[in-house]
Amino acid sequence: MDSSPEIKTTLAELMPIIKEKLSLGQSVSIFPNGTSMLPMLRQGIDSVILSPLPQKLKKYDLPLYRRDNGQFVLHRIVKAGDDYTCMGDNQFAKEKGIRYDQMIAVVTGFTRGEKKHSVEEFPYRLYCRLWYHSRHLRHFWRRGIGFLYRRLHK
Repeated sequence: MDSSPEIKTTLAELMPIIKEKLSLGQSVSIFPNGTSMLPMLRQGIDSVILSPLPQKLKKYDLPLYRRDNGQFVLHRIVKAGDDYTCMGDNQFAKEKGIRYDQMIAVVTGFTRGEKKHSVEEFPYRLYCRLWYHSRHLRHFWRRGIGFLYRRLHK
């Protein structure tokens, strides 16, 4: 039994170390917080491998970026051009106008439970496309379930 205490820290506190590792061309593994990337990433269970940014990011890349208000975000790119539009897998609102200079790193792999995956794997690439393009159907479904739940629990 490991009796060492669990040390909790924020991403902001770790950012100098993360940026140093990335600047040396190394990758860093983190456990993301929140539910915006469900069902792909589960808080406290799944981790991501962050790698240095390529010269240009593309649609379906999963970057870590920092909003102008200082908040760190890990959301998928759904439109790439002069700037980027990003959206969490568990969200329906797009965040437009994300600049390349806000980007910190890009996910190149992830661990789901005990199994490691690369973002180059065909099932992952298929998931990205199917999940994004099914968002209207999922939104309609979620609203319908909510409506039924409210009707049944009046």
